[in-house]
Amino acid sequence: MIDVGSLDEVAPGTAMHADVDGTPVCIVNVDGTLHAIHDTCTHALESLCGGWVDGDRIECPRHGASFSVVTGEALTPPATLPLPRFEVEVRDGRILVDPTPSHPHPLLQRQEYGATRG
Repeated sequence: MIDVGSLDEVAPGTAMHADVDGTPVCIVNVDGTLHAIHDTCTHALESLCGGWVDGDRIECPRHGASFSVVTGEALTPPATLPLPRFEVEVRDGRILVDPTPSHPHPLLQRQEYGATRG
């Protein structure tokens, strides 16, 4: 688990960007429960932390695609691919994120995970 900051940095209904072992992660506080998703939209490669949080959804500021911060699922077009999720917990007021994603980012896996073309 990687310490990415203080719980005080992400109030309910807000998002916080974190660098988790070189991967951009968006930490979202939904009514006191933290969720962590990849911070890069699966449609336009935009940072999601600059978007709008609405309950358990976050909307990309570029084209308006929204994602579930709980599951990573793409909820509205133009995005259709899910975001990777990360395990997150709070210990002694510190936010800790597991650097292992639920799955590779569908658009960035070649850069981030060293995949090569076959």
